[in-house]
Amino acid sequence: LIIADHTAKPEVVAADLLAQAEHDVDARPILITTRAALVDEVNSELQKQLAVLPTAPVAREAVAKGFAVVAPDMDAAICLSDAVGPEHLEIQTENADDVGRRCNHYGGLFIGEIAAEVLGDYGAGPNHVLPTGGTARYSGGLSVFNFVRIRTWMRIDDKLASQQLVQDSIQLARLEGLEAHARAAEKRLVDSDAGESPTKKQRA
Repeated sequence: LIIADHTAKPEVVAADLLAQAEHDVDARPILITTRAALVDEVNSELQKQLAVLPTAPVAREAVAKGFAVVAPDMDAAICLSDAVGPEHLEIQTENADDVGRRCNHYGGLFIGEIAAEVLGDYGAGPNHVLPTGGTARYSGGLSVFNFVRIRTWMRIDDKLASQQLVQDSIQLARLEGLEAHARAAEKRLVDSDAGESPTKKQRA
């Protein structure tokens, strides 16, 4: 997906869209722009470049499945991009750094005209194992964190201080219909007089 404005060069935008389109007939190149005239200019460039592209049979099918959206402003363009959650997101705009910082959902972000996504394919960037199919809305690219085992633990030393948590747990457990959960939590209640769990007196 490419976000572009009045500063984008149609021949560069078209070339980058075709670089994605030639991957597979099911690829879906997308252009979001704040400049309506850019859509026609890019379409014209696509036809010129497809005419001399060796992988045109594949790329042409993919281009036919792609689309362009004219956004009223950059805020709307960013919102549309975030809704898609693209694997690759190129920013070809004025103030590209600022636009890139405002984008939230993408696998890999390529900021500015020079930072072509294809350079990420062949050596630039931290990695190129990225979320596809819109999954960038809730996941990120492969990193060292995928090979780290995260373990969590809990310890409560102050029984009195934990009583609100205990009471909340009892109520939530019963709302869920999990009575054994509620009774297990009740074993941690403090009797205000004896300093013991009232369950010892009330329940078998």
